[in-house]
Amino acid sequence: MRKKKISQILLLLAVGVIIVYMFFPFYWLFISSLKGDMELYKMPPNWIVKEPQWENYQSIFTVQKLGRNLRNSLMVALITTLASLAIGATSAYALAKFRMRFKNLILSIILSVSMFPGIVVVSPLYIMFREAKLINTYFSLVLPYLTFSLPLTIWILTTFFRQIPDELVEAAAIDGAKPFTTFAKVIAPLAAPGVFTAAILTFIGAWNELLFAKIFITSADKFTVPVALTLFQGQYTSSWQLIAAAAVVITLPLIIMVLVLQKWIIAGLTAGAIKD
Repeated sequence: MRKKKISQILLLLAVGVIIVYMFFPFYWLFISSLKGDMELYKMPPNWIVKEPQWENYQSIFTVQKLGRNLRNSLMVALITTLASLAIGATSAYALAKFRMRFKNLILSIILSVSMFPGIVVVSPLYIMFREAKLINTYFSLVLPYLTFSLPLTIWILTTFFRQIPDELVEAAAIDGAKPFTTFAKVIAPLAAPGVFTAAILTFIGAWNELLFAKIFITSADKFTVPVALTLFQGQYTSSWQLIAAAAVVITLPLIIMVLVLQKWIIAGLTAGAIKD
């Protein structure tokens, strides 16, 4: 019993160390966002802010206009997520339930697309978008984001759809349901964890992307949040407390969303790991 208690105590200590290690960067980011210039560069640093500068958060919205950037990022991320789910879910359903040759080859080709580094396709995409007059539009971001989010969406949902018994599809067909009706009313609800997982990963990827947004968007009123953060740093000075405050505002919604939906995320990422 004594050895068992010691093992439990050591396990709890290990879990505690891991939790502190994971959340410490965000804690440090938060207290840095509340510091003034003098306290920010003080050595040794203060672990607790004595005089919180809450006006830093007000400044990022009034002076830096971060609200406008949040709106742009939200719009691009939502459009990308909805389009990725609409295209990816139907493609995954076809690959999972329809009879066709070379399914595994098709899935391998789809997944390989996501392995290309974004920097490789920036130049040709810029030329294409410039000729199509899409530079400085939301579509110049949504289209490349879809290129990299669709493979993951299709892969996750294909795994989920394969786990749904074919008898349900056959029963719906016997009742006179067409393939799309079967997909919308029978298959999609049962694959909700996979849909949530694909949606969250796509949203986070589009929300945090910087490379394409920095190159394809040229006007300040359409900058997304990652691009806006790069503008907080001047040539000779850096408003690190404002950068920290903006980073907290940007990151906190994602953390809350992941914590609330973690059950579906885990179910989606581990789908197919265990066979019945």
